[in-house]
Amino acid sequence: MSWGFTLVELLVVMAIIGILATVILGGFRSSQRRSRDAQRKSDLKQIANALEMFYSDYERYPSENQAKPLACPYTPSDPERSAQCAWGEGEMSDLVGEEKRTIYFKTLPKDPVSGQTYIYRTLYNNSAYQLYARLENPEDKNCIDGNCVDPVVSDGEPLECGGTNLNCNFAVTSANVTPTEGW
Repeated sequence: MSWGFTLVELLVVMAIIGILATVILGGFRSSQRRSRDAQRKSDLKQIANALEMFYSDYERYPSENQAKPLACPYTPSDPERSAQCAWGEGEMSDLVGEEKRTIYFKTLPKDPVSGQTYIYRTLYNNSAYQLYARLENPEDKNCIDGNCVDPVVSDGEPLECGGTNLNCNFAVTSANVTPTEGW
């Protein structure tokens, strides 16, 4: 009497293991996307808090250059010559003489996915700002106008948060502006 498995039994076991692996890996990838989206939302809210502190000090938001704030450091005597911040590197602070007075953000965060970036824009003579990111979950309820797939940001056009077809679909703005208002 033999105690081995038949070919059919082995194939059935392998099929069951394959189905379980697919379900588990699919759930794992989905949870990774949701985790990165939660990080993006948190990052933009923290940057918004720093921008509000900056506004309370200077009654304006930092200018922008290439979708990044000009505040690393910010020079109050000549705001337009302030240094451009780099996502993931820049320290958002102000520089009075040779001394840093306030550090608003130690290191500005960057998007957790390589090739994607956050976008910073100012409007109305720096009295309003918009921060944008690209969420990966196409069914997230916090997307701009509930449209995660193809949102229109301003002037009927999408805003790119990275490479081709990576349009921004999430925004945090100052209270006096909406995510879809244009320049």
